[in-house]
Amino acid sequence: MTSCRTFLLVMTTAAVTAGCGSAVRMDPPTIPTPLVEPMAVTVGVRFPDNFRSFTHEEEALGNEEWSIDLGRSNEVLFTELFGYMFEEVRIVGADEDPALLGLDAFIEPSIDAFEFSVPNQTKTDSFAVWIRYRIKVYDSSGEQIANWPLAAYGKSQSRMLGGSEALQEAAVLAMRDAAALMIDKLDRETGVSTTRAKPSAAPGPAAAPEAQTTAHDGDTNDAG
Repeated sequence: MTSCRTFLLVMTTAAVTAGCGSAVRMDPPTIPTPLVEPMAVTVGVRFPDNFRSFTHEEEALGNEEWSIDLGRSNEVLFTELFGYMFEEVRIVGADEDPALLGLDAFIEPSIDAFEFSVPNQTKTDSFAVWIRYRIKVYDSSGEQIANWPLAAYGKSQSRMLGGSEALQEAAVLAMRDAAALMIDKLDRETGVSTTRAKPSAAPGPAAAPEAQTTAHDGDTNDAG
Protein backbone atom coordinates (compact mmCIF):
# COMPACT_ATOMS: atom_id res chain seq x y z
CA MET A 1 0.00 0.00 0.00
CA THR A 2 3.07 2.30 -0.10
CA SER A 3 2.13 3.44 -3.58
CA CYS A 4 -1.35 4.34 -2.35
CA ARG A 5 0.14 6.46 0.42
CA THR A 6 2.51 8.18 -2.00
CA PHE A 7 -0.38 8.80 -4.39
CA LEU A 8 -2.39 10.53 -1.68
CA LEU A 9 0.55 12.58 -0.49
CA VAL A 10 1.35 13.81 -3.98
CA MET A 11 -2.02 14.11 -5.68
CA THR A 12 -4.38 15.39 -3.00
CA THR A 13 -5.44 19.00 -3.40
CA ALA A 14 -6.73 21.17 -0.58
CA ALA A 15 -8.25 24.59 -0.41
CA VAL A 16 -6.59 26.66 2.29
CA THR A 17 -7.27 30.23 3.28
CA ALA A 18 -4.62 32.37 4.91
CA GLY A 19 -5.57 34.49 7.87
CA CYS A 20 -3.75 37.65 8.80
CA GLY A 21 -0.33 37.44 10.43
CA SER A 22 0.21 34.16 12.22
CA ALA A 23 -3.44 33.12 12.34
CA VAL A 24 -4.14 30.22 9.98
CA ARG A 25 -7.55 28.95 8.95
CA MET A 26 -8.08 25.88 6.80
CA ASP A 27 -10.89 24.90 4.48
CA PRO A 28 -11.76 21.20 4.13
CA PRO A 29 -9.27 19.28 1.98
CA THR A 30 -10.29 16.77 -0.66
CA ILE A 31 -8.79 13.44 -1.67
CA PRO A 32 -8.87 11.55 -4.95
CA THR A 33 -10.74 8.28 -5.08
CA PRO A 34 -8.43 5.67 -3.54
CA LEU A 35 -8.03 2.37 -5.34
CA VAL A 36 -9.52 0.23 -2.57
CA GLU A 37 -12.37 -2.25 -2.38
CA PRO A 38 -14.94 -1.03 0.18
CA MET A 39 -15.21 -3.27 3.21
CA ALA A 40 -18.58 -5.04 3.35
CA VAL A 41 -19.66 -3.55 6.66
CA THR A 42 -22.09 -0.87 7.77
CA VAL A 43 -20.40 1.54 10.13
CA GLY A 44 -21.58 4.46 12.19
CA VAL A 45 -19.24 7.37 12.84
CA ARG A 46 -19.50 9.94 15.61
CA PHE A 47 -17.28 13.03 15.58
CA PRO A 48 -16.68 14.61 19.02
CA ASP A 49 -17.02 18.40 19.22
CA ASN A 50 -13.28 18.99 19.57
CA PHE A 51 -12.73 16.90 16.44
CA ARG A 52 -15.37 18.70 14.39
CA SER A 53 -13.96 22.12 15.22
CA PHE A 54 -10.32 22.05 16.30
CA THR A 55 -8.12 25.06 17.01
CA HIS A 56 -4.54 24.98 18.26
CA GLU A 57 -2.68 27.98 19.66
CA GLU A 58 1.00 28.03 20.55
CA GLU A 59 3.69 30.57 21.30
CA ALA A 60 6.85 29.81 19.35
CA LEU A 61 10.00 30.37 21.45
CA GLY A 62 8.28 33.11 23.44
CA ASN A 63 8.01 35.31 20.39
CA GLU A 64 5.16 35.14 17.90
CA GLU A 65 1.93 33.42 18.80
CA TRP A 66 0.58 31.08 16.17
CA SER A 67 -3.00 29.92 15.85
CA ILE A 68 -4.22 27.26 13.44
CA ASP A 69 -7.93 26.65 13.02
CA LEU A 70 -8.64 23.32 11.35
CA GLY A 71 -12.37 24.05 11.41
CA ARG A 72 -14.35 21.19 9.88
CA SER A 73 -11.36 19.89 7.90
CA ASN A 74 -11.03 16.64 9.86
CA GLU A 75 -14.74 15.91 9.87
CA VAL A 76 -15.08 16.44 6.12
CA LEU A 77 -11.92 14.47 5.31
CA PHE A 78 -12.82 11.48 7.51
CA THR A 79 -16.42 11.40 6.22
CA GLU A 80 -15.20 11.31 2.62
CA LEU A 81 -12.49 8.75 3.41
CA PHE A 82 -14.82 6.36 5.25
CA GLY A 83 -17.27 6.66 2.35
CA TYR A 84 -14.60 5.10 0.13
CA MET A 85 -13.56 2.47 2.66
CA PHE A 86 -16.94 1.02 3.71
CA GLU A 87 -20.07 -0.10 1.89
CA GLU A 88 -22.29 2.08 4.06
CA VAL A 89 -21.47 4.91 6.47
CA ARG A 90 -23.92 6.63 8.81
CA ILE A 91 -23.05 9.76 10.76
CA VAL A 92 -24.28 9.28 14.33
CA GLY A 93 -25.50 12.29 16.29
CA ALA A 94 -24.49 13.03 19.87
CA ASP A 95 -27.91 11.99 21.19
CA GLU A 96 -28.26 8.81 19.14
CA ASP A 97 -27.63 5.34 20.53
CA PRO A 98 -25.48 3.41 18.01
CA ALA A 99 -26.75 0.09 19.39
CA LEU A 100 -30.22 0.90 18.03
CA LEU A 101 -29.11 1.68 14.48
CA GLY A 102 -28.41 -1.81 13.14
CA LEU A 103 -24.70 -1.17 12.62
CA ASP A 104 -21.94 -3.73 12.21
CA ALA A 105 -19.42 -1.37 13.84
CA PHE A 106 -19.19 2.07 15.38
CA ILE A 107 -16.13 4.33 14.95
CA GLU A 108 -15.20 7.36 17.02
CA PRO A 109 -12.09 9.29 15.94
CA SER A 110 -10.47 11.94 18.12
CA ILE A 111 -7.35 14.12 18.24
CA ASP A 112 -4.96 13.33 21.09
CA ALA A 113 -2.36 15.94 20.25
CA PHE A 114 -1.42 18.58 17.67
CA GLU A 115 2.10 19.98 17.44
CA PHE A 116 3.99 22.10 14.96
CA SER A 117 7.40 23.65 14.52
CA VAL A 118 8.41 26.84 12.74
CA PRO A 119 11.76 27.72 11.14
CA ASN A 120 13.14 29.75 14.03
CA GLN A 121 12.68 26.72 16.30
CA THR A 122 14.42 24.19 14.07
CA LYS A 123 16.92 26.56 12.43
CA THR A 124 15.69 25.37 9.03
CA ASP A 125 13.35 26.81 6.43
CA SER A 126 10.68 24.18 7.15
CA PHE A 127 7.32 24.17 8.87
CA ALA A 128 6.25 20.79 10.27
CA VAL A 129 3.00 19.50 11.75
CA TRP A 130 2.33 16.37 13.81
CA ILE A 131 -1.23 15.20 14.47
CA ARG A 132 -1.86 12.27 16.76
CA TYR A 133 -5.29 10.78 16.13
CA ARG A 134 -7.02 8.01 18.06
CA ILE A 135 -9.47 5.65 16.37
CA LYS A 136 -11.81 3.73 18.68
CA VAL A 137 -13.89 0.93 17.17
CA TYR A 138 -16.88 -0.79 18.79
CA ASP A 139 -18.85 -3.82 17.67
CA SER A 140 -22.63 -3.98 17.28
CA SER A 141 -23.11 -4.72 20.99
CA GLY A 142 -21.14 -1.61 22.00
CA GLU A 143 -18.04 -3.47 23.14
CA GLN A 144 -14.78 -1.71 22.28
CA ILE A 145 -12.68 -3.91 20.03
CA ALA A 146 -9.87 -1.50 19.09
CA ASN A 147 -8.14 1.66 20.32
CA TRP A 148 -5.66 2.63 17.64
CA PRO A 149 -3.29 5.63 18.01
CA LEU A 150 -2.35 7.03 14.61
CA ALA A 151 0.51 9.51 14.22
CA ALA A 152 0.60 11.63 11.06
CA TYR A 153 3.24 14.08 9.84
CA GLY A 154 3.54 16.83 7.27
CA LYS A 155 6.37 19.19 6.29
CA SER A 156 6.48 22.24 4.05
CA GLN A 157 9.23 24.63 2.91
CA SER A 158 8.77 28.28 3.88
CA ARG A 159 11.08 29.50 1.12
CA MET A 160 8.48 28.39 -1.42
CA LEU A 161 5.48 29.79 0.51
CA GLY A 162 4.78 32.50 3.05
CA GLY A 163 4.75 31.54 6.73
CA SER A 164 1.00 31.06 7.07
CA GLU A 165 0.71 29.24 3.76
CA ALA A 166 3.61 26.95 4.64
CA LEU A 167 2.01 26.01 7.97
CA GLN A 168 -1.28 25.36 6.19
CA GLU A 169 0.45 23.14 3.67
CA ALA A 170 2.22 21.17 6.42
CA ALA A 171 -1.12 20.59 8.16
CA VAL A 172 -2.72 19.41 4.92
CA LEU A 173 0.17 17.03 4.30
CA ALA A 174 -0.24 15.62 7.81
CA MET A 175 -3.95 15.01 7.17
CA ARG A 176 -3.14 13.33 3.86
CA ASP A 177 -0.64 11.16 5.68
CA ALA A 178 -3.35 10.14 8.15
CA ALA A 179 -5.71 9.27 5.29
CA ALA A 180 -3.09 7.11 3.60
CA LEU A 181 -2.26 5.33 6.86
CA MET A 182 -5.93 4.54 7.48
CA ILE A 183 -6.37 3.11 4.00
CA ASP A 184 -3.27 1.00 4.50
CA LYS A 185 -3.65 -0.10 8.14
CA LEU A 186 -7.12 0.54 9.59
CA ASP A 187 -8.50 -2.95 9.11
CA ARG A 188 -5.28 -4.64 10.11
CA GLU A 189 -5.00 -2.58 13.31
CA THR A 190 -8.67 -2.68 14.33
CA GLY A 191 -10.24 -5.75 12.69
CA VAL A 192 -13.27 -3.66 11.72
CA SER A 193 -14.06 -5.85 8.69
CA THR A 194 -14.68 -8.83 10.98
CA THR A 195 -17.65 -7.15 12.66
CA ARG A 196 -20.11 -7.85 9.86
CA ALA A 197 -23.10 -9.77 11.17
CA LYS A 198 -23.08 -13.35 9.94
CA PRO A 199 -26.36 -14.34 8.24
CA SER A 200 -28.19 -17.17 9.93
CA ALA A 201 -27.89 -20.47 8.12
CA ALA A 202 -31.11 -21.51 6.41
CA PRO A 203 -32.55 -24.72 7.81
CA GLY A 204 -32.01 -27.70 5.56
CA PRO A 205 -34.76 -30.08 4.37
CA ALA A 206 -36.08 -32.43 7.00
CA ALA A 207 -34.42 -35.83 6.90
CA ALA A 208 -36.60 -38.61 5.50
CA PRO A 209 -37.49 -41.25 8.09
CA GLU A 210 -35.44 -44.38 7.79
CA ALA A 211 -37.26 -47.22 6.08
CA GLN A 212 -37.95 -50.10 8.39
CA THR A 213 -38.82 -53.61 7.30
CA THR A 214 -40.32 -56.35 9.39
CA ALA A 215 -39.87 -59.93 8.41
CA HIS A 216 -43.03 -62.01 8.41
CA ASP A 217 -42.94 -65.48 9.78
CA GLY A 218 -44.21 -66.84 6.54
CA ASP A 219 -41.23 -65.34 4.70
CA THR A 220 -38.61 -67.04 6.86
CA ASN A 221 -40.17 -70.38 7.76
CA ASP A 222 -41.13 -73.20 5.44
CA ALA A 223 -44.82 -73.96 5.27
CA GLY A 224 -45.73 -77.16 7.26
